[in-house]
Amino acid sequence: MSQTSTYHHGDLRAACLRAARELLEEDGSAALSLRAVARRAGVSATAPYRHYADRDALVSAVAAEGYRELAQQLAAAHPRPSAPDDLAAVAVAYVRFALDHPALFRAMFAEPCDPTSEERVAATAVMNDYVHGLVRDAFPDMDDTDALATTVWALVHGLAFLHLDGKLDSSTPEAVATQVRASVHALFGMARATPGAGADGRLTARFSHS
Repeated sequence: MSQTSTYHHGDLRAACLRAARELLEEDGSAALSLRAVARRAGVSATAPYRHYADRDALVSAVAAEGYRELAQQLAAAHPRPSAPDDLAAVAVAYVRFALDHPALFRAMFAEPCDPTSEERVAATAVMNDYVHGLVRDAFPDMDDTDALATTVWALVHGLAFLHLDGKLDSSTPEAVATQVRASVHALFGMARATPGAGADGRLTARFSHS
């Protein structure tokens, strides 16, 4: 692909993102640079700077794509989770995404990013709203759903990295799903048992079937 054809077809930005993701998956973040992306995309060394001021800006754009794809995968796992099994399915999808796209996942959460990237801020806001929304739907009577949403995300995110780093068994999809489901149900069991968790006691009844 030449610099001229890429630029005139208006897909230079997309070509750079594709190249960046290919480099991430092949060689990890150490291989990711604007110069390497230019070589992979078949454009001049300065071409990526049309869209990305520096490496952090490029990583932010890649991360934003990852957040959008993750949100889609979570929604596909269950569109409106309202019970422990539903939420566990979403959690499994989260960890599965990390294991299926390890370099992208690390770029999303462990790489320095451009804090001024509007695209990344918007994509992370969608993810944050999604997590908080599903917790509010599942625990409508809890006094502080924001704190619980943070706890749920921290648990699932931690499980994702523990599996990625080989600290938990990820030898089969079934092993991963079993561990994640057990952890999520354990958390919800603690939430049910917490005195005063619900304003009128309906939380326990809502999940008494799990």
